[in-house]
This record gives sequence, structure tokens and C-alpha cells, in this order.
Amino acid sequence: MCLGIPARIVSLGDGSGAEVEVGGVRREADLTLVPEARVGDYVLIHVGYAIQRIDEAAALETLRLLRQVLGIEDEVH
Repeated sequence: MCLGIPARIVSLGDGSGAEVEVGGVRREADLTLVPEARVGDYVLIHVGYAIQRIDEAAALETLRLLRQVLGIEDEVH
């Protein structure tokens, strides 16, 4: 079983690299498997690789459910 975490692409690097953000944390990810992904898109991240593009509604709902399971309160904006 694998776990993919939704993350938003915040910038594209050289080659297949990108900077993604989830929960206010930015990480590097490899977009080799989703070359069509662009800044602002949500992707599922698994072991540092974006494995699938997903729509924003699905990403936000998944993140909400993960916070609920982990007992983390929603951020207030």
C-alpha cells in the first residue's frame, strides 16, 4: 500500500524538478511522471515523485480528511 499526499506546484525548476507545497511546507519533487503539470496544479506526491495530477477540489478534500484523521485543526486564513 502506498500513500500519495496532495501538493500544489509553486515553481518549476530545471529539467523535471519542481517545488511543491503542502501544509505550508515546501519540498522538491520530480515531475517526470506528470510532464504536463504546471505551476498551480495539484499533484499526488509519493516518495518525492509526482505520480498523478488531481483537481483542486479533490486535493483540498483529501488534505481536509488527512488533517481530520491526524487531529490537526484547519488553518485560519
